[in-house]
Amino acid sequence: MRIAVLYSRARVEEKILFEMLDARGIEYDRIDDRDIAFDLGNPAPWRKYDVVLDRSINFSRALYTLRVLNDWGIPTVNTARVTETCGDKLLTSSVLFRAGVPSPTVQVAFTAESALKTMQEMGFPVILKPVIGSWGRLLSKINDRDSAEAILEHKEVLGSYQHSIFYIQEYIEKPERDIRAFVVGDRTIAAIYRRSEHWITNTARGGEASNCPVTPELDAICVAASRAVGGGITGVDVLEDRERGFLINEVNHTIEFRNSIATTGVDIPNKIIDYALAVGRGEIKNDTNNQ
Repeated sequence: MRIAVLYSRARVEEKILFEMLDARGIEYDRIDDRDIAFDLGNPAPWRKYDVVLDRSINFSRALYTLRVLNDWGIPTVNTARVTETCGDKLLTSSVLFRAGVPSPTVQVAFTAESALKTMQEMGFPVILKPVIGSWGRLLSKINDRDSAEAILEHKEVLGSYQHSIFYIQEYIEKPERDIRAFVVGDRTIAAIYRRSEHWITNTARGGEASNCPVTPELDAICVAASRAVGGGITGVDVLEDRERGFLINEVNHTIEFRNSIATTGVDIPNKIIDYALAVGRGEIKNDTNNQ
């Protein structure tokens, strides 16, 4: 078995994975996505890898690399399909609704005028998100029409393609926390609460992590969400609604786990490696040819 680990920069998570691979005596290469240059007609240099584990934080480089590898029939974790879906909040929500996975109400508009009208019809507050982005950046909780007009004007001035897609989500009154669950294959291996007095609870924004028990109910909805986006290794963000119970907020294709190993007592990095090895051995179906 030989693994390639695709990465943008060696964060704590990647260093842990490298240490684990070294400790287990697994042959692997570290591939910085900034150094890649593909000859699309020559897959030979990549044929030596049984599986490629994607840890890249650059969405476009990861997506196109995985697409090329999958078109060559080289197994990757995750696949280009999963990365493309999870990397775009609109696509994620679309497949979640198609699969009947409970989620907050989402509406999408393509002009500032229609977005404002939609927000008023939904009722304030609402959450406005960029369709592509992570770590809780550029999220807006919009409390009234005046705030909506100001933020929508700013987005119009920014002028980029991404800022012309208005992803509007229902605001959920959560109990000062949300849940990040880690799904590997068909099982939720661990979960944490992310607590904060602020409405954004990401640990990257100061949220405090504590262990969250993985109940059968939580496992079922998280696995359903992961399957909806294509499966593999995913981080599922869950909101708790007083009346509706668990609602899937987002699904992430490259999980961060530095704050969750000791918190949960689960050896998350070795489970990631075990899953990648199983894909490389063909023990787990990896749908690389049906993207």
